[in-house]
Amino acid sequence: MATVDFNQLLVNNTEFLKPFAITLTRDNEVAKDLLQETMFRALANKEKYNVGTNIKAWLYTIMRNIFINNYRRKSKQNTIFDSTPNEYLLNYNQV
Repeated sequence: MATVDFNQLLVNNTEFLKPFAITLTRDNEVAKDLLQETMFRALANKEKYNVGTNIKAWLYTIMRNIFINNYRRKSKQNTIFDSTPNEYLLNYNQV
């Protein structure tokens, strides 16, 4: 498939991805970033697209995987480790 044809396929299917991105993120600005990242990854991996397969499903899968990976990355970053000493437990038996 020629690059021009592939790019045209992506442009034609962008409108279908916007509502899906908003559904996943529930934030318009984050959804725009997700859509942009999806288009970037699709362009970077165009050789992995098999001509004749469902382009919408391929793009939805890319977007979903990016969203899941970002969610996991954020959840790991927000982990809080409590390293404060539990001194109040030392005197618990004396009460």
